[in-house]
Amino acid sequence: MSFVEYGDTIKDGDTAIVFLGHESMFPVKVQHGTVTQTKYGVIRHSTDLIGKKYGSKVTCSKGGWVFILHPTPELWTMNLPHRTQILYSTDISIITMMLELKPGSVVCESGTGSGSLSHALIRTVAPTGHLYTVEFHQQRAEKAREEFREHGVEHLVTVTNQDVCKNGFGVSNIADAVFLDIPSPWEAIGHAKSALKAEGGRICSFSPCIEQVQRTCLAMEEYGFTEINTLEILLRVYNVRTISLQIPDLGKAAEDNSSTGFDSSSPSHQGSPCANLQQGTVQFKSGVPLREVVGHTGYLTFATKS
Repeated sequence: MSFVEYGDTIKDGDTAIVFLGHESMFPVKVQHGTVTQTKYGVIRHSTDLIGKKYGSKVTCSKGGWVFILHPTPELWTMNLPHRTQILYSTDISIITMMLELKPGSVVCESGTGSGSLSHALIRTVAPTGHLYTVEFHQQRAEKAREEFREHGVEHLVTVTNQDVCKNGFGVSNIADAVFLDIPSPWEAIGHAKSALKAEGGRICSFSPCIEQVQRTCLAMEEYGFTEINTLEILLRVYNVRTISLQIPDLGKAAEDNSSTGFDSSSPSHQGSPCANLQQGTVQFKSGVPLREVVGHTGYLTFATKS
């Protein structure tokens, strides 16, 4: 199993996603002799998972059933154990596009955190690219190494435990892109410039506060970066619902009534087609935005090495 290569069957040691519904899923490490409890009953790894195909419908001990899905960076982002605040697919998608990443790209990242963006970057640059990710916190760096090894992507990533603001990324003049998600990104702009290739490399900084953005932009200008721009991604989800609206009276029925001497208020004409038309309703599908919209996550500042 690998997050960048699809495997047909579930094997001992794989990380799989137990799918109970779009709002309910969780990761599980498949191991011989292990069981996993769900609200639908027990899943026995040896008999219910190992050797089955990914995407299989598995019946639990209480008669309910779940799907077992192959892991992807998108599913991992939704289910990973949170060691820090993470980036979600809304921001990740624009980051990978604006940094112009592709298979074979070399990327530097700081900090690693919970590895949400890291998995997406690895999948994007695979099979010939590489991710150099720096994490200040030692335990988080060790946990990230362990996860990358379990997910079969350790050959595509190098994890370093150090302070990027003081010691940089450990590489020079090879990166196609640099991503910064640290409290003081302006202190790492010089090291980012050193890590980027000679010309045309891209940099992105993620910051929740506009004051951080202002200081980062000033540092980018000082180090000669161009095409500096900041944006914010806000996601608005719509629900499709069936709604009923009254048919509007456009005046045609009233004109017909006056020309023929028809009195719609008369009891003898209450069941007439014109009266039903004026009082009728019609049903149709409509997109309605959710009452609660996901708000501000952070500002994304992009620039190019001149």
